[in-house]
Amino acid sequence: MKKNHLLLIILFAFSCAKAQNEIESNPYQKNNDITINAIAAFNESLNISYERHLNAKSSIGIYYYQVLTTDTSNDMNYSVSPYYRRYFGKKYASGWFAEGFGMLTSIDGKKVYTSENPSTYTENSDVIDFALGVNGGWKWVSKSGFLLEANIGYGALLFNANKTDHNMVMKFGLSAGYRF
Repeated sequence: MKKNHLLLIILFAFSCAKAQNEIESNPYQKNNDITINAIAAFNESLNISYERHLNAKSSIGIYYYQVLTTDTSNDMNYSVSPYYRRYFGKKYASGWFAEGFGMLTSIDGKKVYTSENPSTYTENSDVIDFALGVNGGWKWVSKSGFLLEANIGYGALLFNANKTDHNMVMKFGLSAGYRF
């Protein structure tokens, strides 16, 4: 009787060890990504994102965008954008993807031009608005966790578009990051 119990305990221990090895055998199956957008740096901005994988084909995440200069050529001040992403690749959470996003954004107000000199204008106060949109792109991940991502997307301002010079927002990027 004791030999049977001992045999069952040993078999259970080996099956648990085998299950752990099967989970750890996929080097792509890490659940967190952090990236920084290289294109934003050329525009004197900061764009970072965090993504949490729910399974091999879907994830949720958040983008943060901040303009680092006082140059008036960039109308966007900052944005925070949560998203849901669906992957179509063969590897774990990589390959082609489509996403839906919401975006809380601060945009410069409408420019009011003077009639005497059209190059002179005053700017109304900043406008906070919310946008909904879609995004698509591609992600590549190495076994060590290094990743590259390219994406582009558009969204529509929902509430205060008439108070700005824009009615759409755009997300695009060439990002590098790490999966952990």
